[in-house]
Amino acid sequence: MPSSFKPIKESRHEYALFRRRALAGFLIIVACLAALAVRFHFLQVVRHEEFSTRSDANRVLTRPLAPARGLIYDRNGVLLAENVAAFRLEVTPEQAGDLPALFDRLGRIVPIGEDDVTRFNLLRKSKRSYQGVPLRLKLSEEEIAKFSINRWAFPGVEVVPYLTRSYPLGAEFAHTVGYVGRIDNDDLARLDKDNYAGTTHVGKTGVERFYEDRLHGEPGYEKIEVNADHRPIGEPLARVAPKPGENLYLTIDAHLQEATEAAFGGRAGAAVAIDPRSGEILAMVGVPSYDPNLFVNGISKADYAALLEAPNKPLLNRLLRGNYTPGSTMKPFVALAGLELGLRKPSDTVLSTGEFFIPGQSRAYRDDIRGGFGRVDLQQAIARSVNTYFYSLALDMGIDRFSGYLGKFGFGKPTGIDLVGEGGGVLPSREWKRARYNQPWFPGETVIAGIGQGYWVVTPLQLANALATLANRGVPHVPHLLRAVQTGIDRPPELLDKAQPLPSVIQKPGDWQAVLDGMIGVVAAGTARGLGNGFPYVIAGKTGTAERFSRTDDTWTSISASPIERHQVLFECFTPAESPRIAVIVALEAGRSGASDAAPIARKILDAWLPGDQEQQARLGAAAASATPTSAVAAEVRRPGRGAP
Repeated sequence: MPSSFKPIKESRHEYALFRRRALAGFLIIVACLAALAVRFHFLQVVRHEEFSTRSDANRVLTRPLAPARGLIYDRNGVLLAENVAAFRLEVTPEQAGDLPALFDRLGRIVPIGEDDVTRFNLLRKSKRSYQGVPLRLKLSEEEIAKFSINRWAFPGVEVVPYLTRSYPLGAEFAHTVGYVGRIDNDDLARLDKDNYAGTTHVGKTGVERFYEDRLHGEPGYEKIEVNADHRPIGEPLARVAPKPGENLYLTIDAHLQEATEAAFGGRAGAAVAIDPRSGEILAMVGVPSYDPNLFVNGISKADYAALLEAPNKPLLNRLLRGNYTPGSTMKPFVALAGLELGLRKPSDTVLSTGEFFIPGQSRAYRDDIRGGFGRVDLQQAIARSVNTYFYSLALDMGIDRFSGYLGKFGFGKPTGIDLVGEGGGVLPSREWKRARYNQPWFPGETVIAGIGQGYWVVTPLQLANALATLANRGVPHVPHLLRAVQTGIDRPPELLDKAQPLPSVIQKPGDWQAVLDGMIGVVAAGTARGLGNGFPYVIAGKTGTAERFSRTDDTWTSISASPIERHQVLFECFTPAESPRIAVIVALEAGRSGASDAAPIARKILDAWLPGDQEQQARLGAAAASATPTSAVAAEVRRPGRGAP
């Protein structure tokens, strides 16, 4: 018989279990609410300022403002480097999405090259993801129009106005003023990223590189409200204007620079004109040159390859790194060394028979003409460039005293000019040869060093600096290019303080006069006779002709196609001879002689300099006659006729 009994529910037990579960659930809910309240307090109170700032950062964008780069002028206010308005394509990475795909699509509208993409990726490393990175610079009006029509298809891409560098005189100042270029890896390593926020270019060579800190300025910023797509809404909320860079006034005279370049007629070489009284560079020309505007926004591979492969090497800065054998331009310095060291007196004579022999040796060191010049003193030896006189003097001097005294004129080391990349040349010495070749020094090497041959190497700037020291009666000045600085558009240029001159390297004034007489004789009746015809001032000069002969295959190494022009030829001069105001050196890589090729170029330079100098002297005379010290100072600092600062 089946059981009819059912289990009896224990309601009291179930009720107690329910109460426990309900209480546990309630406590869990309370704990969650408490945790949520604590979290809300942490976020809204404890970290309120941080998250408020981050929220504003999403709403308010801080955009860097690049400063306007300082302008560069010549000494008379002629513009050498300026800023011109242009437009560029700028990409904001965090808004643009897939960049390779974007570049591919964008390239169908506006040409985008591999170089553009490479530079973009490089510059992007120094930017934050929300900052715009330049992709294409200097857009044409047609490219801007095409992009504007298709703007909707390219989020994160904008056409942005900016200032780009331009060099109105082009190649004429390329080796001196230099150029700016896009910031690369090497630049990023040495630049302050904060100071260059928003800046895409930096000085690469010349004055642009050396005075980068003065020219760059200080960046500013502006705060703008943006929407979810980071597009600006309304006017900027705040703005701190950037501080422009300083405007620089150089010592160079653009008119003289132009005349100097024209005087070369396209022949390869270099020339420097310098004021011996101060070390101010009046002209610096290296031929051939190149257009610096090609480098500003990124030179094409084809253009760069053409410059690199050009046989006349336009990219070589011959002024700072050109290696020239000075030849007979060294003879005035060697003569002065003999006088100062007490080895010769101006009246001492040497018999030139056409050949010179070191005692005990059979090798002959020749003069320029067969049979020699007969008996000559110091003045005649310089004027007629008599090798025998300087062979004998150098041998008596010895290489140690020779290099010791010639080093006082700055040979064998950089001059210290305010440019980057200057070479030091070679001053022949026992120590140099031992370090370079690990070989001893021989007397024959001393003999040929006396006429500027052998191991001698000078740069045009180095030779000009030594000549300026000689012209200034042995008082040296560091050659320099910066003359004045303008710190604001509403402020006048301020002339830089002149450096204190160093003691003279010439101890006896009579020695200087003896060498000067010889150099005057060069132009009056010597190797450059006739050069001073029609010139109102007395010119002191010296020619130089250095043979370039291969030691391996006995062939001339001249770049000239003509076997006649197989020498490096030079000429140095200063004027007025007794109180020089300009010193000039000209160096040609191929020519017949210093007298026939280099000296006429120097005369053209002096002819271009003369009108301004005569006007300046007239103004100084008028100021002195008025007996007003202030007017005399004003006349001294202004270059006549061209609005000097």
